[in-house]
Amino acid sequence: MSQSIANSVLIEAAETALQPIFSDIDRQVKANLNRVLTAFREQRVGVHHFASMSGYGHGDQGREVLDQVFAKIVGAEAAAVRVQFVSGTHAIAACLYGVLRPGDELLSVVGAPYDTLEEVIGIRGEGQGSLAELGVTYRQIELLSGGSVNWATIKNAIRPKTKMVTIQRSCGYAWRSSLSIADIEQICQLVKQQNPHTVCFVDNCYGEFIETQEPTMVGADLMAGSLIKNPGGTIVTAGGYVAGKADLVEAACCRLTAPGVGSHGGATFDQNRLLFQGLFLAPQMVGEAMKGNHLVAYVMDQLGYPVNPAPMAARRDVIQGIKLGSPEKIIAFCKAVQQYSPIGSYLEPIPSEMPGYESELVMAGGTFIDGSTSEFSADGPLREPYVVFCQGGTHWAHISLALEAAIAAIGKADN
Repeated sequence: MSQSIANSVLIEAAETALQPIFSDIDRQVKANLNRVLTAFREQRVGVHHFASMSGYGHGDQGREVLDQVFAKIVGAEAAAVRVQFVSGTHAIAACLYGVLRPGDELLSVVGAPYDTLEEVIGIRGEGQGSLAELGVTYRQIELLSGGSVNWATIKNAIRPKTKMVTIQRSCGYAWRSSLSIADIEQICQLVKQQNPHTVCFVDNCYGEFIETQEPTMVGADLMAGSLIKNPGGTIVTAGGYVAGKADLVEAACCRLTAPGVGSHGGATFDQNRLLFQGLFLAPQMVGEAMKGNHLVAYVMDQLGYPVNPAPMAARRDVIQGIKLGSPEKIIAFCKAVQQYSPIGSYLEPIPSEMPGYESELVMAGGTFIDGSTSEFSADGPLREPYVVFCQGGTHWAHISLALEAAIAAIGKADN
């Protein structure tokens, strides 16, 4: 049997073994889609909400109704869904700058933040107006040796100056478990028991529609994310969102626009239809990405590579980590994924520096929306322990094809 046929057989066997999990995901997609449709129906969304606005965006009815729809879906008092957010990092930064003031403390309860937030907080870099330069202090609770949450320390972690606790739902580029909604709920409860006024903020990137609840349904005061990840349904061209308590959402919007303008400005141009339609498609697209995650994990585990999460483990975001063990294998894996991308398949990913990241990265992402990680992509920092991260996917069959090419490129794990 040729190696190519053997790889195909391995993937087909994985697809068969995973069918019960795929069925469970389909049921969850249905529940989340029902939540979306209920919000659309209650807010009486119609074609008139697709009308474009320019200039200041005053009286943008589509934008106002979309905010109400989004808030309803995530169980929040208010939301602001804006194409003016450049990225998830931008939306998160707006929340941090909106809530925190000189003398306040920001506490991370799940270890180090994602790379792109380090310069926002002031962990590295200088001269750009980081939170540290504005007098906001930062502290973090390290994860336990196995990568799990340090619950015992969190129980007594809140100090008088701790204004905000930040909770990163996704693993990011760390080899740890992402957080479940139950984990987030428990963290919020422990924080509020110590000080009910401490703001619980969730970096919700990669986590939307993974479960049938969102962080703002279980105690989070504020959360933020990107529209070119899960909630954009793979068709939204740019933007991000903030959602939570109305006063906190407005505070974040005042950092996006200006005090006095807040959430009341910002033209959506001709994007309203895409924003509504992407939200409608999001549960299904997330479900396909979750199926792809399971498939990648199952196959790579069979080939001897450590994977996070485990093949049959419940998904907590749309990211699948694979410990390849060498920079050469990360590059080869990403090249194979790029070759099976719909856009730019002829390009070869090479390691390079990226704004906001400390290490060189190699990225494969032949996506219709530039940088979209709701479409299938793979990337990783070229540093120990050399992990590649697969994200998103519009349909798991595409992920299956790309995976076959990737395992042909890297072979079995080195023992």
